[in-house]
Amino acid sequence: MATSQKTAPESPTEIFKALGDPIRWKIVQQMAAVDELACSTLEDTLPVSKPTISYHTKILTQAGLIDTRKEGRNYYYTLRREVLHHLVDEMWALAPAPRPVRDGKIDHAPEVTKRRGGRRQRAAERTETAERDLVLLTW
Repeated sequence: MATSQKTAPESPTEIFKALGDPIRWKIVQQMAAVDELACSTLEDTLPVSKPTISYHTKILTQAGLIDTRKEGRNYYYTLRREVLHHLVDEMWALAPAPRPVRDGKIDHAPEVTKRRGGRRQRAAERTETAERDLVLLTW
């Protein structure tokens, strides 16, 4: 029988506290790469014990960053991406700047920059990228 644990997102300070621990940050990074992450995967990839993983996932759940589902003896975690998007929106409100909008929605995808060549080559890459990806910026 599967159960789901839904919690309301906490304040930005609580979210930042939860993300401030290196182990919790690694957990969130692993969850961001998949739709659902098995606890056994964390046990195999993190240098901490099962009780420590449980402690860290509890803090992430309390901060509203993840949902937990239990199926039999196994636990599965899902990153609540909308909570991170809301946090990013709140950060943008503190320091407004142009924001990319694609397909009518704010694009939360990270900018990918490649470091190679000199200034002229990077300038040429920016021009090429600008011509290829026209983006509406909003404030």
